[in-house]
Amino acid sequence: MRIWINGELREQDSASVSALDHGLTVGDGVFETVKAEDGRPFALTRHLHRLERSARGLGLPAPDLDRVREACAAVLEANPLPLGRLRITYTGGLSPLGSDRGDSAPTLVVALGEAAHRPDSTAVITVPWTRNEHSAIAGLKTTSYAENVVALARAHEQGASEALFANTAGRLCEGTGTNVFVVLGGRLLTPALASGCLAGITRGLVVEWLGAEEADLPFDVLGQAEEVFLTSSLRDVQPVHRLDERRLPGTAGAMAVKAVEVFAERSSADRDPV
Repeated sequence: MRIWINGELREQDSASVSALDHGLTVGDGVFETVKAEDGRPFALTRHLHRLERSARGLGLPAPDLDRVREACAAVLEANPLPLGRLRITYTGGLSPLGSDRGDSAPTLVVALGEAAHRPDSTAVITVPWTRNEHSAIAGLKTTSYAENVVALARAHEQGASEALFANTAGRLCEGTGTNVFVVLGGRLLTPALASGCLAGITRGLVVEWLGAEEADLPFDVLGQAEEVFLTSSLRDVQPVHRLDERRLPGTAGAMAVKAVEVFAERSSADRDPV
């Protein structure tokens, strides 16, 4: 596997960054995960724009998006895979120990890992921890993912692939790496960005392509929803068949079936919807 680090491709065994990189020491970085099929990334332009927004929100210098795109193309060409997870990481670079940033240029890493096709449906759980919708990094895709690691481990312990969070106001927010949609009274709903959730790329496309509504939803809407499904770059649209101990229609849900079909058709027709 060959990895792009700060302007050059390196073999995996020699691909390294400084132990004093701010992304490692304090999580001062942003990232994107892009689905790539047969060397073709999906929705790369949208991902790069979000990378830029996240960097700006964190106070990092704006990334050179042409350079990032070049790095992505080089990594995809160097590592042919039928289905891959393209990971773009952009950090504060070499810095002093502590929260202060140094004067070094940011670090850019682009890597590709093999990905597996997701199951047709999945189980999810709810967790007692909350998202802080008032956080300075709410809505930014940062490398500070420790609380997601903890929640996802809890989900795996309970035979699920994802964990869902409320925010501090008790409203439905998001998963550790997904956005969530519910069907209520035949309406397709997803938490508004004011909940603190990430503006997911797949989420945005589902809102556009299926006319989903953004809404302020109580967390207990999950107990009333007729259907629930998740969206993310690697899951696309994935129906939920179990939420905690509650059984749901999964792939038999009419809205989920429609969402899966529409997303597959539209994403196949346009690999970089802008």
